[in-house]
Amino acid sequence: MTGAAGPPGGAAGAAGSHGAQDAEDAEATRRDTSAAESARASRGWWDRNADEYQSEHGVFLGDDRFVWGPEGLDEEDARLLGPAEALAGRDVLEIGAGAAQCSRWLAAQGARPVALDLSHRQLQHALRIGAAFPLVEADASVLPFADGSFDLACSAYGAIPFVADPGLVLREVRRVLRPGGRFVFSVTHPIRWAFPDEPGPEGLSVASSYFDRTPYVEQDEQGRAVYVEHHRTLGDRVRDVVGAGFRLTDLVEPEWPVWNDADWGGWSPLRGALIPGTAVFVCDRD
Repeated sequence: MTGAAGPPGGAAGAAGSHGAQDAEDAEATRRDTSAAESARASRGWWDRNADEYQSEHGVFLGDDRFVWGPEGLDEEDARLLGPAEALAGRDVLEIGAGAAQCSRWLAAQGARPVALDLSHRQLQHALRIGAAFPLVEADASVLPFADGSFDLACSAYGAIPFVADPGLVLREVRRVLRPGGRFVFSVTHPIRWAFPDEPGPEGLSVASSYFDRTPYVEQDEQGRAVYVEHHRTLGDRVRDVVGAGFRLTDLVEPEWPVWNDADWGGWSPLRGALIPGTAVFVCDRD
């Protein structure tokens, strides 16, 4: 996953944890950003921090494991894309693939994955681990594929939290899916934006308005964004999905499992026992 500078591939900002390279010299703020600024910041941040991210979270993610978020919900068990035995021969697009751990798991089930990421350095890690499937460096808002190229698409904390117009990404995904296709994506649970990004007791008190959609931005001394994450309420996410022409068939809010005793940025067993940290949207294309 790409995405959280906190989760397997996922969110930072109001709900993640960032790499040390930017933390020391970046100012955190909430302000509007354009689509171009968001994309530029995301590419730069992940290229700079991919090594640290994979070093810190690589063991949890595994080389060929499909994890939906920091809670550890595994596609092997969840089967949100469908039964594992039905994946064989299916064309699958992974968006925000990071080091392509999820695509590697899909390939092991007999699927034909394509792993896409905005970050060149993340895809270099995919090559380092090994990828017997296509790796594509591209923006999720402009997918470089023909209409109806894939049976399934997935994104574990990739792309959607980091773009100014998630509806555009959803429409692009629908375009490249075949009729009857499915797109499953996970993001930081929207309620987490109301709480501080802290795994301990200090992260249990509401600190800001859940309804404040102003993007979270880390910027340099010149005011240029080096990291951007966009917030949507749960209702916004549902409207984005439906507005793109999908049918929302499930919304999964993984509970924190007893076996998982690890903190991941603002995610932790303490907070996970009380409030959801991840939302997984299952979207079907009719």
